[in-house]
Amino acid sequence: MASSLFKLSAVVANSSKNLRCVVRLMEKRVFSTTNVTARKEKDTMGELDVPDDKLYGAQTVRSIMNFPIGGIEERMPYPVIIAMGILKKAAAKVNVEYGLDKKLADAIIQACDDVISGKLYREGHFPLVIWQTGSGTQSNMNTNEVIANRAIQILGGKLGSKDPVHPNDHVNKSQSSNDTYPTAMHIAVAMELRDRLMPGLVALRDTLDGKAKEFDKIIKIGRTHLMDAVPLTLGQEFSAYVTQLTFGIERVCSTLPRLHYLALGGTAVGTGLNTRIGFAEKCAKEISNLTGIPFESAPNKFEALASHDAMVEVHGALNTIAVSLMKIVNDIRLLASGPRCGLAELLLPENEPGSSIMPGKVNPTQCEALTMIAAQVMGNHVACTIGGSNGHFELNVFKPMMVANVLRSIRLIGDGCQAFNKNCAVGIKANTGQIEKIMKESLMLVTALNPHIGYDKAALIAKTAHKEGGTLKDTAIKLKILTAEQFDQWVRPEDMLGPK
Repeated sequence: MASSLFKLSAVVANSSKNLRCVVRLMEKRVFSTTNVTARKEKDTMGELDVPDDKLYGAQTVRSIMNFPIGGIEERMPYPVIIAMGILKKAAAKVNVEYGLDKKLADAIIQACDDVISGKLYREGHFPLVIWQTGSGTQSNMNTNEVIANRAIQILGGKLGSKDPVHPNDHVNKSQSSNDTYPTAMHIAVAMELRDRLMPGLVALRDTLDGKAKEFDKIIKIGRTHLMDAVPLTLGQEFSAYVTQLTFGIERVCSTLPRLHYLALGGTAVGTGLNTRIGFAEKCAKEISNLTGIPFESAPNKFEALASHDAMVEVHGALNTIAVSLMKIVNDIRLLASGPRCGLAELLLPENEPGSSIMPGKVNPTQCEALTMIAAQVMGNHVACTIGGSNGHFELNVFKPMMVANVLRSIRLIGDGCQAFNKNCAVGIKANTGQIEKIMKESLMLVTALNPHIGYDKAALIAKTAHKEGGTLKDTAIKLKILTAEQFDQWVRPEDMLGPK
């Protein structure tokens, strides 16, 4: 397949028919020799054939030719395209105040609405992949071309003519790829955090909080180093999970002030060349109105273009959530291990058969899915960190890769928490009989005797009981360290759950 694609790419320059085939190939990610009707469009490097049924132009086609990398799953993330539509709409509204013809602006705004609705994305007008220029320039121009051609359609003009709406002069007015793409990054991530991550994370936190209250009176044995420890309640154990997720939510929220700063208005290097005074602030206000998120113009546009510490910070919070989820669901599946030969302190919902060979086997599949998600998010964080550390001089050129990883982590965690909550967490039950049995067998209840007989005598009781297979009570009496009455008075699990 790779060699075939190489051969197709090699002959692009010699045949417009082959060019059109490559365009179709990159859009659909399938090999086809079907010809397509094309129109001619120009950019500053020359003339190219563009499929007649597409709204993009020559620069998008050039990117398709130059970056035949990956499949359709590598396309620029949908939230980024929506965010580009939002910022272009805001810029068009503001630019009317600075001389943009209102008739053109209205057509641009209507075209932007078609982008924001997702209609033009679904119809294949945004075929470019993440793996392109690191500034996202080709995706900015893809957006400019699509909006310009759609506006031309609305105004009754000819596709590809750049008349009366020009992708650079009108749609990209007072903008650069270097400030629009990072602005789209921040808009997309902020919206996805609100709409995708938080609903799932909060729902799971709230369910576990309900379980912590439900299990508050169930006393069980604790474990440290995977070994028996002193008692606690199952509710106390679950309260740790609740607090981990609460702190995770708070960590994400703490990143928002920096995420809400927008680069728009910095243009090429942060100076704001070719913009007007007030353009950046008015655009930020308009974007806030369109999204319901309190965006502001970045106080330092040089930082906003040259670095993406805010993205690394956001993903740092996501990475911490992944760490928390890994711990929580590993605990849950270990506590549910069994059903006969494991701990079996928890009973999980049985959702599907677990084995193609072992009849009746049921596995903790929701736990497994969420731990795989956590591992993927940790990997995404490495890529995001490397990308963030490689901003050189006035521009970071790892932008598409960084935002793609942040958005993927948001979606995975958000969707994963929703699935785990619905298909596992809400149905978790305590196996009280097994919990009581295991607790009574634990030798670490001897810890309650420390204040009464000292550490050394308590250790002698525990070690002797373990060696001889006896109970703590019988062993303490046998060693003549305690009477039965003293043991019953001092070793009470319900009195070992907190400070005196």
